[in-house]
Amino acid sequence: MRGPDLDKSPRVVSLGCRLNTYESEIMRAHARDAGLDNAIIVNTCAVTKEAERQGLQTLRRLRRENPDAHIVATGCAVQLDPTRYAAMDEVDRVLGNEHKMRAESFAPDLKIDGLDTPVLVSDIMEVRETAAHLVEGYDGRARAFVQVQQGCDHRCTFCIIPFARGNNRSVPVGRIVAEVRALVEAGYKEAVITGVDITGYGGDLPGQPSLGQMVRRLLALVPELPRLRLSSLDPAEVDDDLLAAIADEPRLMPHFHISAQAGDDMILKRMKRRHTRADILRFVDTVRGLRPGAVFGADLIAGFPTETDDMFENSLSLIEGASLTHLHVFPYSIRPGTPAARMPQVNGAVIKARAARLRAAGQQAFAAHLGTCMGQSIDVLMEKPNQGRSAHYIPVHFDAEQTPGTIVSARAVSTDGDFLHGVALSTP
Repeated sequence: MRGPDLDKSPRVVSLGCRLNTYESEIMRAHARDAGLDNAIIVNTCAVTKEAERQGLQTLRRLRRENPDAHIVATGCAVQLDPTRYAAMDEVDRVLGNEHKMRAESFAPDLKIDGLDTPVLVSDIMEVRETAAHLVEGYDGRARAFVQVQQGCDHRCTFCIIPFARGNNRSVPVGRIVAEVRALVEAGYKEAVITGVDITGYGGDLPGQPSLGQMVRRLLALVPELPRLRLSSLDPAEVDDDLLAAIADEPRLMPHFHISAQAGDDMILKRMKRRHTRADILRFVDTVRGLRPGAVFGADLIAGFPTETDDMFENSLSLIEGASLTHLHVFPYSIRPGTPAARMPQVNGAVIKARAARLRAAGQQAFAAHLGTCMGQSIDVLMEKPNQGRSAHYIPVHFDAEQTPGTIVSARAVSTDGDFLHGVALSTP
């Protein structure tokens, strides 16, 4: 095992979702407190085969660039195939998704059965609760991510993540409130509620509080929090309390990302999603009625098995039908072990072309939306001295430098189709 350089503090490379970002800060603190110096922790993603490939490339590149570092491989891809990562010459330690949250996993002298590469990976499906953590801050970030649940009880035919994350496990409201209070005290102006399936929140807790009930209690108990943002929502699980919060609470940001995946009912059925196209449109219309000016994003998969040209056109038309302005487009890729992997596959060139059409339509819709913002007053959370994001999650650039982490009142004066150009009016 390579020896540590005591002059170097641990660093984390986080790939994939916002939940990984949250967990990375916990691992950074664990490694620092344990004295695991000169360590590089790679928090991998497994949402697609491409994401997994990027994780492997990252590990190899980091070893070439840091020959003496102690490299830790962890995350979803590692949880699914720990043997593969343990066999890599580039890796010094392998941690599954449960063990990466434990402080003892980062002990510098960790030994497992005398192996040169310690491997700590348990059966994630046996885990019944989330560990208690309090994140004090986020390295180089203006907004903070707050984990409210972990895992997923659903089994979409394309998705491997439940087998990497386990079943749904929710964080009690009191712990969420305590964490957000600490983040506000540390100077954060925006908290982002995150998890694997946040609309599944609360079903495993006493009293079964819904996501909406938790959000309303959080905002009531932390009145000093300026902005609360939600990550991806399942339209089949949105509850009345969440709709009430959307209507009544201006601190809940008016940007909602939908876990849509497709706009064709047959494909949604074959994906084993619980919503229909009509459910997506109904959710969007309901929210716009409650919160005029709200914007919507969505995840869309191009080229799911059995997708015909007509089925694809239904997904493409959802962008205009729901007025989606923030798209995450994923070309379908086979995940071994999922039901979709055994379905008739779409030609790879067709998948690539369909993904390009979805992205082009999304970019056109986004650019058109930016054009409607000209002259409007916007509040921008500054991420860097010259750029930040509005309440609607639109990137805004400034000529004059602002203070990162502050919320700046500005006016949108121009756009290049990718971002707004803002002029600062005041800093609240």
